Parts: sequence; C-alpha cells; structure tokens
Amino acid sequence: MYCSVAQARSAGCTGTDAEVTAWIEAAMERITAYTRQQFEPLSMVVVGDVTPGGLVLLPRRVRSVSSVTPVADGADDAPSLPSSAYRVTSSDVLGQVDAVRLAWGGYDDLVAGAECWAGGWAGLLGEYEQARVEGEFGTATTPPTVVQGTALLAAHIQAQAAPSDADAEQDPALSVDDEGNNVAIEDTDSDAPSEPASAAATTGSAQVDALLVGHINAGAALLGGV
Repeated sequence: MYCSVAQARSAGCTGTDAEVTAWIEAAMERITAYTRQQFEPLSMVVVGDVTPGGLVLLPRRVRSVSSVTPVADGADDAPSLPSSAYRVTSSDVLGQVDAVRLAWGGYDDLVAGAECWAGGWAGLLGEYEQARVEGEFGTATTPPTVVQGTALLAAHIQAQAAPSDADAEQDPALSVDDEGNNVAIEDTDSDAPSEPASAAATTGSAQVDALLVGHINAGAALLGGV
C-alpha cells in the first residue's frame, strides 16, 4: 500500500484496521486515476500502440518485461516475441521513456511473418496496431509526497462518506440526523463550481492534488485505454 494504517490514522482516518485499509485502497485508486502512475512495483499487463518504427510506448513506468505479444483481432493468437527481439527502456533513467523497442535486424525463419525476407520481428509486429506487454510496473519505492497524499486522501474520503455533526454545523448544505448520518445534500450557492470534466481531473481534494501534481504521468494521457 502507498501508506500504512498508522499513517492514515495520523491523518484522521478512523475505524478497524480492515476499515482503514479499505479507505487507503480507495485513495490509491483515485491517486492512480489522477497521476496515471503506480507507486509500488506491481505485476500487470498493459497494451500500447505500435509505431511504424516498432516502438511501443507504455502507459506506466516499466521495471521489467516478461513477454511482448502483438494484439490480434482474429481468433488466432499472434506469437510472442523472444526477449532477444526487443529492448526495454524505463523513465527510471533520466532522459528515457517507458517503452519496448524492437531490436534492429532480428528475425526467425521458423515463425510465419518473422522471416528475414519478411522484415523479421519488425515486419511481424508492424502487421499489428497494438502489442500486449506483461511485466512489472511502478516505482521502486513510494515517494514521500504520495505517502502523505494517500493518508490525507483516505481520511478525506472517509469524512465525505460519513459527515459528522461538526461538518453539518460548518456547512448548512448538509442535513444530518440524530445519529450523524447525512440524509440530504443540496447546493445553496448558484455559483457553486461544477464537477470536474473527468474522474482523473482531481483526486477530490485540492490539498492532495497539490501534493501529487509533480507525479502526473503526462505522457500516459496521450495513450489510448489508460
């Protein structure tokens, strides 16, 4: 997890360990949507578009790749590329991007479409629009601002889900019954700000947004399906 149960409690989250963990996981989902990043190593599958030069840009920071397979529209599965057919670059290295790049000149005469006279692995991959990449993605460690943001956001989400009596006194738009349950919410200001254009436009907390803005993966916004 991006923060510990103790850190979330220090930020104001309450409940049993299981309940606090659930709020942390909810916060992590929002943070992933907002930053388009993973802040701990995670085994997963991503899909990227294949450029004419055989470059596949990846929507997450890549740590290692175990398989690269063209995405086929038909029923027949395309063959996976051997590790010798590509190299992996990661934004962990300053100046690099997260991508799989085909090695120049690689081929296999025993694989249909990857023969030397057909353009090799570059020719095979060039027949497909996308490639499926399986591996480990995310940062090696969770940055301190993400730890802090996760703890604050977990408490924020919990407070939003169950407003307290104090919240009701501060905000007349909230209607709370004798047990502290929010029973109605209505706008009292006709100039109230509108909802964000998408769930990824904000975490729901301006304070957390400010902490995380430096971690937004701007390149991932240009990739489809992210």
